[in-house]
Amino acid sequence: MSQYILRRLLIAVPSLLGISLVLFVVLALAPGDPFSELATNPNVPPEVALALRAKFGLDDPIYLRYLHWLNAMLHGDWGFSFVSRMNVDTLILQRLPATLYVIGSAQILALLIAIPVGVYAATKPYSLFDQIANTLAFIGFSLPTFFTGILFILIFSVTLDWLPFVYTTDIKGTGIHWVLEMIRQAIMPVAVLGLFQAASMTRFVRSAMLDVIRLDYVTTARAKGLGQAKVIVKHVMRNAMIPVVTLIALQMPAVFGGAIVTEQIFRIPGIGSLLISSILSNDTPVVMAVTFVFACLVVLFNLIADVLYGWLDPRISLR
Repeated sequence: MSQYILRRLLIAVPSLLGISLVLFVVLALAPGDPFSELATNPNVPPEVALALRAKFGLDDPIYLRYLHWLNAMLHGDWGFSFVSRMNVDTLILQRLPATLYVIGSAQILALLIAIPVGVYAATKPYSLFDQIANTLAFIGFSLPTFFTGILFILIFSVTLDWLPFVYTTDIKGTGIHWVLEMIRQAIMPVAVLGLFQAASMTRFVRSAMLDVIRLDYVTTARAKGLGQAKVIVKHVMRNAMIPVVTLIALQMPAVFGGAIVTEQIFRIPGIGSLLISSILSNDTPVVMAVTFVFACLVVLFNLIADVLYGWLDPRISLR
C-alpha cells in the first residue's frame, strides 16, 4: 500500500505543476494588474509606479515571472496582497478553516443522506420510497445553490426568524454557547451545499447498488442462507462504493465552486469570498494562491480516493 501511495504522490507532482503553469499564464494574460490604479492616481509619481512594477517584476516575460513565483512558492513565500497589505499565506490561513468547516460538514451531511437512501432505494426498486427518493433527488440537483440559499434565507431567516443569514467568526460568548452559535449559523450554508451534493450522490449510489445486487455472487450468498442485511452490507455495499468514491472525488471541483457562491450568499469569510474580492480588486497574488490552493485540495481528495480504492479492493494496491 505504501508503494501505491508513493506512486500516486509522484503522479500528483507534475499535475500540480501543470495546473500552476496554466493558472499563472491565464492570470498573466488577463487585463489589469495590481498596480493599474497607480497609473491614474495623480498622487503617485510615475517614477514610483515604475519602481514598484520593476520591484515585483510585473514587466518581466511571463516565463521568468512564473519561475520566480514557483521558486518563491517552494521556499514558502506565497506573495504579498497589495489590497490587504499582508502576506498571502497568512491571509489564506485565516480564511481556510471556515471554508473547510462548511465544505467538510456539507460532505458529511451528503454522505449521511445519500448512502442510506440510495442503498434502501436499490433494495426496493420502483417502490413508493424509491419513486419519492428519485423525485426529490431530481429536484435537488436541478436547483442551483444560489437559488436554494436565497430560498432558505427567505424562509428560515426573514419569515420564521430561526437562523442568522450572515455568517460571522466573531461570536460573543464561550464554551457551549459558542459551539451552539457556530452550529446554528452554519446550518443553512451546510444544508444548501449538502443537499445539493446528496441529490446527485443518491442517484449514483442507487445505480451502483443495482448493478452489483444482480450479480451471481450475491445470489449465491443468499442461497447459502445469509440474511438480507448481511448480504447488502458485507457483499454488495463494499463493491458498489468504488464508483461512488470516484464520483465524490470528481465532484470536489463542483463542491468548491458551489462553496464560492454559498460563501457570497451567506457572507462566510472563507477563501471563496476572498477569491471573489481579489478578482474584483485585481489582487493577482491572492487570486493565484487561492486558485492553486483549490487545485491542491482537489488533487488531495483524488489521492484520498485512490487510497480508498486500495482499501475497498485490495487487488488495486498490487497493480
